[in-house]
Amino acid sequence: MKSAIILGAGMVGVATAVHLQQRGWSVVLLDRKEPGRETSHGNAGIIQREALRPYPMSHDWRELAKIAIGRTNDVRYRIAALPYHLGPLLCYWWHSFPARHADASAAYAQIIGCAVREHEAFIQHADAGNLIRRDGFRMLYRDRPALEAAIAAAEVLRHAYGVKFSVMTSWDLKQAEPALAEGGVGSLHWLEPWTVSDPGALVSAYANLFTRLGGNIVRGDAKSLSRSGNAGWSVITENGRMEAGAAVIALGPWSPDLLKRFGYRFPMVRKRGYHRHYVGGSRLDLPLCDAMNGYVLAPMAKGTRITTGAEFAAPGGKPDLTQLAYAEQAACKLLDLGRPVEPEPGLGTRPCMPDMLPVIGAAPRHRGLWLHFGHGHQGFTLGPTTGRLIAELMNNESPTIDPFPYRPWRY
Repeated sequence: MKSAIILGAGMVGVATAVHLQQRGWSVVLLDRKEPGRETSHGNAGIIQREALRPYPMSHDWRELAKIAIGRTNDVRYRIAALPYHLGPLLCYWWHSFPARHADASAAYAQIIGCAVREHEAFIQHADAGNLIRRDGFRMLYRDRPALEAAIAAAEVLRHAYGVKFSVMTSWDLKQAEPALAEGGVGSLHWLEPWTVSDPGALVSAYANLFTRLGGNIVRGDAKSLSRSGNAGWSVITENGRMEAGAAVIALGPWSPDLLKRFGYRFPMVRKRGYHRHYVGGSRLDLPLCDAMNGYVLAPMAKGTRITTGAEFAAPGGKPDLTQLAYAEQAACKLLDLGRPVEPEPGLGTRPCMPDMLPVIGAAPRHRGLWLHFGHGHQGFTLGPTTGRLIAELMNNESPTIDPFPYRPWRY
């Protein structure tokens, strides 16, 4: 029987484990925490159908100047942390030029287009339908040019990919969301994404499906990964040493650090984000992104969740709640947030590759070592899709998606 150790029990790792287990592999899923307790549980809880183009870096000097002087809440940075990010960010900026971004978007659309379908199969088998709504989410705009630009971009996606959306006036939004104090100048309602009331619980449901299929979840340290004989891999777990024929690195933002031990250098743009829940106030019906102020309000099982934009901090740097405080201030003008649930906000790190595409495939110089990370903002959305792709590659099947754009050796 073929065997594998999956390092990392976020959405990406869990989905990989399920796909391999369904193909008859013997699989161990290893993490230092319970499944879905890192970045996978702290997101806006949206399985996105409309995000067919990855986020490019602006080349507009006015937008860059706003970031530089701290006049936008989408992106924040600390000057002392810039040396850690400068190289990958410059590469990201280079890949954001229109022609290169178009190539990345063509590949990205392949995997985003499968996301809802792949989640649907998991949701049915995991009996997790109670966590899902299929009514989309909304984007609030506060000035007319921004709304018109968003509508124009949405029309391009509708023409190219058949994406469905509706344009709402300020009055329409207030009717749909009576708790809002105001509706800006209007909004876009993306109709096809699915929303999740508890992202961590969905990852846990998929992990339970994995164990029902015969998989084994263990606690351990991914840093213990080592060669075992000529063609295998081993890790040290709470139950002792475990061995398998293959190992999959699905550690999100921690993947490049582990791979340095094996001689691989993967540049990564690490974007930190914060989240917090609030109870006792008003509730929204659907998630709402406040485009101008760079945050999302999402109704969740634990309360209304705020998730923030991107922060560039030093590795292991102390939390900086500036973005969250700004988002709270803006959100309180929209609706009654109530009181915070957690004494301290949660944070997670989004693992973004400089060319905006995940790394999926075999390690170039190590037999049996497979790489599956770098999903940026969309690991929660893409896990089941790219999990299928890497399982097909590992199982010598004809892949349903062309794997070439995501090949590890491009770095």
